[in-house]
Amino acid sequence: MLAELAVRDGYTVTALDYFGDSDLRALCPSHSLLRDYADKAYSPRALVTASKSVAAAAVTYGASFENHPDLVEELSVGRVLLGNTPETLRRVRDPFELQRILGEGGFSFPETCLEITSHESQVVRHLAQRWLWKPLRGGGGTHVRWLGDADMGEGIVQEYEGIVQEYIEGMVCSFSFVANRQEARVIGVTEQLIGLPEFGTGDFRWCGNLSPPRVPEAELDAIWQQADPIAAYLTAHFGLRGLNGVDFVWRNERIWVLEVNPRPSASTELFDGPLFDWHVRGCLGEPIRPSWSLRLTRSVGKVVVFAPYDLTVGDTQHWRSHELRDIPHNNEHIRQGHPICTALATAATPVDCLQQLRAQAELVRQWTE
Repeated sequence: MLAELAVRDGYTVTALDYFGDSDLRALCPSHSLLRDYADKAYSPRALVTASKSVAAAAVTYGASFENHPDLVEELSVGRVLLGNTPETLRRVRDPFELQRILGEGGFSFPETCLEITSHESQVVRHLAQRWLWKPLRGGGGTHVRWLGDADMGEGIVQEYEGIVQEYIEGMVCSFSFVANRQEARVIGVTEQLIGLPEFGTGDFRWCGNLSPPRVPEAELDAIWQQADPIAAYLTAHFGLRGLNGVDFVWRNERIWVLEVNPRPSASTELFDGPLFDWHVRGCLGEPIRPSWSLRLTRSVGKVVVFAPYDLTVGDTQHWRSHELRDIPHNNEHIRQGHPICTALATAATPVDCLQQLRAQAELVRQWTE
């Protein structure tokens, strides 16, 4: 997505990623851990090591690097960093710092703690609240789960370092915004598609976005009105720059912030405008212009289609004639639970758009049976 946005806006780029999908290789010079390097360890550390052989004046990063500020610092040595600084990442990805800052500003954030004691668990049951366990360095809902009785009492021992967070019932959404460390402007709002089995996911795992959310027009107006001051407030306190995203729950006509994604979010490509150019200009501190925001008059969406079982795709050349991205190479093996590709759709309404995305996913499944 980032490479496509950059090329569309006239930037000369080299992409570095894990898999080197066929449409990325056709788009621009690219390197992937799977195809070009002996080290097949799929990790941010491996990408940083590989980046040392790529000549570039500037660098930007995508998903998962927000959880590794030390690697971002190493990635940007000798290059202009087009993204949030390591110090900003350390602060804004700290859920307790985020909880404090938002509370001081009068904004809503779920109650968050490191563990639930036996006394607190009685209070939880009395109030009929439910709690979630979330990894501190997670992404896309991976490893998020309900907190069970077995987790209460002596504290929580987990394979992953994590937090306990109050569950807020409502529609899970996100908004994207562009910032320049001092001011910000929201560029789009989406409904998050979470745990939908038709796309191969369950529980709390993210599988896509739908814009606008499936809410009445008056509620959509209210979301936009609340999102702009939240984006401005977060930018001023954390020094955010470039494209960023906020995940939130829409409940009783109020935004409950869940987390900040301090880099271009997965929904970015759904919005209009020279998005990557806005990202660059925001990172360089240029003023945010009023035109850098546009409410769409149509519905757009994207989903990631995950493999329901281990499979090997056949000839994927014809996939490019459909609205698909991240297309695997011919005869590529894909493990169960891993993404096959990304599907995009445009329609008059969010309901119609979601139906088109389901049809796209079904088509991919037919091709991979």
